[in-house]
Amino acid sequence: MLITLSDQDKSTLRTAAYGAVSLMAATTGSPHKTATNATVALTSATGLVGHVLAANAKDIELTGKTVAELADRVLPALTAAMKLLGGQAPAEADNFRRTIRLAVEAAVHPDKPSATTAEMARKITAALDADGGAAAGQDRPELQKALEEIVDSGFVGVSLRVHDERGEWTGSAGAAELGRAGKPPANGHVRIGSVTKTFTATLVLQLVAEGRIGLDTPAAHYLPEFGLDERITVRMLLRHTSGVFNFTGEVNADGTIVRGIAIPYSTTGRQWVDDRFRIYRPQELVELALSKPARFEPGTGWSYSNTNYVLARLLIEKVTGRSVAEEMRRLILEPLGLTGTVVPDASPVLPEPHAHAYYRYEDAGEQKTVDITRQNPSWVSSGGDMISTTQDLHTFISALMGGRLLPAPLLAEMCTPHPTGIPDMDYGLGVFVVTTAGGGTLISHNGAAVGHAALMYSTPDGGRTLVAALNCVDDADLSIAAAFQNAQQRLVNEVFHGGQADPAQPAG
Repeated sequence: MLITLSDQDKSTLRTAAYGAVSLMAATTGSPHKTATNATVALTSATGLVGHVLAANAKDIELTGKTVAELADRVLPALTAAMKLLGGQAPAEADNFRRTIRLAVEAAVHPDKPSATTAEMARKITAALDADGGAAAGQDRPELQKALEEIVDSGFVGVSLRVHDERGEWTGSAGAAELGRAGKPPANGHVRIGSVTKTFTATLVLQLVAEGRIGLDTPAAHYLPEFGLDERITVRMLLRHTSGVFNFTGEVNADGTIVRGIAIPYSTTGRQWVDDRFRIYRPQELVELALSKPARFEPGTGWSYSNTNYVLARLLIEKVTGRSVAEEMRRLILEPLGLTGTVVPDASPVLPEPHAHAYYRYEDAGEQKTVDITRQNPSWVSSGGDMISTTQDLHTFISALMGGRLLPAPLLAEMCTPHPTGIPDMDYGLGVFVVTTAGGGTLISHNGAAVGHAALMYSTPDGGRTLVAALNCVDDADLSIAAAFQNAQQRLVNEVFHGGQADPAQPAG
């Protein structure tokens, strides 16, 4: 889309960008180093935004001597810059937002950010996202109405980001915290649950492209220590056709349950809450799964199993000699600038800003609700442990479907549907392939992560996307499950004009 910026418009962008750097520098103990690092991040901007920020900055207007005075000037400029770009060129608005977030990240000490610095980073992020909700109910009232209906169905809050032929739309409804009025942040961090599987599958396929993994090579070739059935290939792990037991438990055809580790659902819910900071090793989860009978002979059925993706993680680490987090940064996060996406391993921390997650249980006949935003995600490992934002999920799925992460033949392999037994929903390699009511196709993966959930849908070319973050009060009976499935269907219907949503996956 063609966009023409006046000199005043360019001044607004520069004031916002370099003002954000000044704000971050003013709240750290080493302002010169901070300003240098953050300014370098600004110069990495591409496109029109990069051209504007690289030009002579003599017109920047930064008045005020105190941090508060500077913030009063800069934060509104950030919001104004987003409105300016968002109204004419949504792609450039995304570029500007991503660039500022990179600069902010460069300014924050990676290990011990001060409370003051973290709070300023939160304010800057909020200013960048503020415009998304401001016009939400005006230009896309049907989407805002859908969000409000989702909250009415039982969710605490929901944030939505849509990219289509009308540009970008972001909105939110409900609350970030129980008992408080503030809406969920438009681009807050959320535990994405099984959407992690799409990231992991992409990473495996990138290593296939590098010639380091064979898609049809037995997984036991790479992981001999587990005694895997030699018929199980890497492809079967990614497609859920290995037959390997799911360490979070299985439900037999007759309705009986075979338990694995303690999970937040069924009779182990209270145990999980009390022990939610326990650390599980990936090897421990795999060994437990392999101690149980296989669901079926390899390649003869389909059964969703988190174990497949923990094996995929271990395979990545064995082949590369590096952690899955390091490889994720090398091949996906850094190339795409996904600064809000985290592979947490065993860390219970959810970065700010974020909406809160809750869990309800019965104690001595009394219903109690606890905040479980902080939890150790190692219990599900790479079956569903990652953290991201709606902006990053959009960038990821649009880049993936647009051919920026995988060679065309491997992308085609990823999206080749394999029957699951679920109507209008097949599975590729780390993605669901959904057939819409109109006969169209969507590429999707959704995830639930105990009090948090994420939705991710795209057309096969990446041209239209829907991503959402939800927070709720979860419980052992999965009371929110029906509302979750209805929320998916409601949003898919609005954005893609009909379609079948993939079912909630309660354990990752």
